[in-house]
Amino acid sequence: MAERQANRSGAGIAKPIFIVGAGRSGSTVFHRMFCEHPNVAWQSPLCDLFPAHPGLNRALLRTAHWPLLGEFLTRYLRPGERYQYWEHLCHGFAQPCRDLLGSDVEPAHLRRIPPALAQLVTSHRQRALIKITGWPRVGFLHEIFPHAKFINVYRDGRAVASSLLAVGFWRGWKGPPLWGFGDLDPAQQAEWERHGKSFVALAGIQWKLLMAAMDEATRNLPGENLLQIRYEEFIDDPVATFRKVATFCELDWSARFERSIRAHPLKTANDKWRENLTTEQQETLEEVLAERLQKYGYSARR
Repeated sequence: MAERQANRSGAGIAKPIFIVGAGRSGSTVFHRMFCEHPNVAWQSPLCDLFPAHPGLNRALLRTAHWPLLGEFLTRYLRPGERYQYWEHLCHGFAQPCRDLLGSDVEPAHLRRIPPALAQLVTSHRQRALIKITGWPRVGFLHEIFPHAKFINVYRDGRAVASSLLAVGFWRGWKGPPLWGFGDLDPAQQAEWERHGKSFVALAGIQWKLLMAAMDEATRNLPGENLLQIRYEEFIDDPVATFRKVATFCELDWSARFERSIRAHPLKTANDKWRENLTTEQQETLEEVLAERLQKYGYSARR
């Protein structure tokens, strides 16, 4: 126990920043805009291709601000989620059947993961910025990095469910337990069967499941470690949102960063679910989500 406490410091890296959320919630555009801050170190595809050679990603970050070459490289080597990198550090991290908790952290993780993330940063980009969606994994990461900053990006569950149905990588078509989130509990199974095992209903159940997991994972997280970002508010006023984010993450604000934010044309896609789903499917989804929508401040048929 003493050894575990001694190692539990996130030694070698200053307050890494983790963007988390259920997925299909606007976190990709949020992440890419955040990566334009001059003091954050982000992960390119090089981290997945060469997880044991972080120097390649560092070299990319050092050239990111260069005219022509930097623009060319970052156009093709863009920020994103890097699960092969995480699998290299921690087997099972990419596709666990349940959320990863603090109790899942092994001594080897404490020895290996902080130094690995420390190798992502540069002399100017000293704060690692990591995006992870699906299961929160907040408890696991907080156990390793007690001073880490977590930013949870969440969105109207109807828009999330509709988006899941529209992407080719959603595993819900295989049904539980092959969808990556374990078996449904009896109440979830009954709800799914009540709706004729509708995939629309299952996508809604996935959103509820992941939102509940996030609530549980962050329940005892200190306020200075957690920031909640509502997608709709971010789209309405990205500058105000990122001012709040910069303060929370203890990052400097600059006119250059503000210009980069304003250069992104943002438009909400929250009403697409009405266009993409039939009236019957919309009713199914709203029935499945009604209680959770209200909990997170969304009204039905808004």
